[in-house]
Amino acid sequence: MKSTDRLTLIYYKNLNYTAQNLDLLHGYFRVIVLEDPSHDTTDLLSQTHVVLTPLGYYFGKEKIDVSPKLRIIGSNTTGHPHIDVDYAEAKGVKVITLKDHGEFLRSITATAELTWGLIIAVTRHICPAFRSVLNGGWDRWPFGGRKMLSRMTLGVAGLGRLGSIVATYGIGFGMRVRYYDPYVNSNLDGLEKTNSLEELVQGSDVVTVHIPHEPETEGLFSKHIFSKFKVGAYFINTSRGELVDQEALLQSLKSGKLAGAAIDVIDGEFEPGFEESMLEHPLIGYAAQHDNLVITPHIGGSTLDAWSLTQEYTIRQVIEALGLAPHEENAQAG
Repeated sequence: MKSTDRLTLIYYKNLNYTAQNLDLLHGYFRVIVLEDPSHDTTDLLSQTHVVLTPLGYYFGKEKIDVSPKLRIIGSNTTGHPHIDVDYAEAKGVKVITLKDHGEFLRSITATAELTWGLIIAVTRHICPAFRSVLNGGWDRWPFGGRKMLSRMTLGVAGLGRLGSIVATYGIGFGMRVRYYDPYVNSNLDGLEKTNSLEELVQGSDVVTVHIPHEPETEGLFSKHIFSKFKVGAYFINTSRGELVDQEALLQSLKSGKLAGAAIDVIDGEFEPGFEESMLEHPLIGYAAQHDNLVITPHIGGSTLDAWSLTQEYTIRQVIEALGLAPHEENAQAG
């Protein structure tokens, strides 16, 4: 088979696939490499059968309509706010993400692990304690935590794949663990279900969010919900920034309603140009001046093995959906 006979796939460099997974792509497709989706052209899209699309760039009607050969849109993400799934499927284009692949995803624990890193960091004041040491201080007394985790109640918002792992870890820490998820009834020993999000936050010392970003979940953690938190509680978000009213979170920190928060996500982080203006974001500005807000740059899934495994899994789902065999020359070379 000549390389020109293979299906054409667009790959964007800002996806940062590993060398091994890029080799896998080249073994099955004629790959067009672009910096990011802002470099798409009508000519390139018109000849493309598969697009692997990153968060922060919307692949919708405008691009689908100029891609008559398009068969698959792929994304190694659990959510798909960057893809017009309904329109794609109406046009006969299959959308492949990790969303409904629970068995595979249960082996990807990186975000759940970071969640616990953030819980411990904010409740035990690790970041300011570290800065104190660098400044020549060796005094434990300013950095005492309010309680041991084993004396706290953990509230898990969303008991899907990640929420379940986080809840299990909470039980391991000896915490009372409660959850709210209208779609799940868990039979796991040690978990208590609440009837509403309000009930969850009212009775929890630490609230952690594990809810997908969908139109109906945007702003779920609203001013009203933050008003129901226990005074002195902690808020953790490793899900999506768009689920949270950022101003309400900020005011809850400023007022002392929340003792602290730790977030791995911020609204608008996937928008082009976010980094150029990020220091103007109110939460980042607050964190620069206060010790009770920890922010990390969406590193939840950022382990080398997690990156490689989710990329490869997505590619292989695409290959399977198309019923492809590897390019003969590449297969022999391997």
